[in-house]
Amino acid sequence: MAIVTWYVGLDYHQAKLQVCVMDAKGKVRVNRYCANNWQAVAHVVAAKEGEQVVVAIEACCGAANLADELITHLGWEVQQAHAGYVSRIKQNPDKSDYTDARLLADLVRVGYLPKVWLAPEQIRDLRKLVRFRADVIKKFTASKLRIRALLRESRQYPPLGTRAWTRRWLMWLREVAQVAEHTRWVIEQELAMLEIYKRQKLEVEARMEALAGEDAIVQQLRAQKGIGLVTAVTLRAEIGRFDRFASGKQLSRFCGLTPRNASSGERESTGGIIKAGNTQLRMMIIQAGHRLMNYDARWQALGARLMQQGKPRSVAVVAVANRWMRWLYHQMQPAQLAA
Repeated sequence: MAIVTWYVGLDYHQAKLQVCVMDAKGKVRVNRYCANNWQAVAHVVAAKEGEQVVVAIEACCGAANLADELITHLGWEVQQAHAGYVSRIKQNPDKSDYTDARLLADLVRVGYLPKVWLAPEQIRDLRKLVRFRADVIKKFTASKLRIRALLRESRQYPPLGTRAWTRRWLMWLREVAQVAEHTRWVIEQELAMLEIYKRQKLEVEARMEALAGEDAIVQQLRAQKGIGLVTAVTLRAEIGRFDRFASGKQLSRFCGLTPRNASSGERESTGGIIKAGNTQLRMMIIQAGHRLMNYDARWQALGARLMQQGKPRSVAVVAVANRWMRWLYHQMQPAQLAA
């Protein structure tokens, strides 16, 4: 007896869900709203014992938690769809929640759903920590830039030879720099915020250090040249498992390090690096590429060879980061970790 399979498309919203249930031939069984919880979805689908349910849900805020609940409580197969690709597919004059849910169900039915990895809850939680640190660093940098801008507007310059943000420079800023009353108040507020950001950064990194002692993948990453605590934890959070990629090239593309194909007709060429991918992850890896070009002989040689061919240093650094990620993919496979 053949197993009956139902294909379900979920159009996710904070307060409700649009649920479309489709059979293997593409006939819609039901397509209606329900509450945003797994019990309500189960009631709408009404799958009998022994029937298989395959769910497609667009990757968005909160969708991963619902997907976990459907897997844990109902044992359904849940696939997350790439929000960017699905958004482009939905470009039609009759877009609605009804048609969106139906499209998701039909895509998963025919095997054309543009899937993304459903990260475990532990990894999703770690991502919040990593991204909070990135946000703190961004705010820290913005405050420093505002202070420097206020000094330029007031035409105040430190003594020659005084490096910014040293104790001597800060003493000059607080006691010598001649600025207007309200400008002085703003500078003091920014300095106070800098102290808060410093404390937050230290607290985040203390949490990262505690995690590093318990996570085997983070420990293996830190054992590689050019990878410190923050880079290792960021790679762990954003990549998760290295063996979920089919090749090092696929991993490098996920990190946004591969060049864009700009071929047309008989002309074959490449453009700059692709714009897709996590910008924070790409920035972290490129920073690692700078360190590798400075301190590791193997990658120094590659960078030097590229620059001798006329490549700018920035291009050479990205190329080194690209090759290094492909190499790291093989180092981080389960067989290597177990060795």
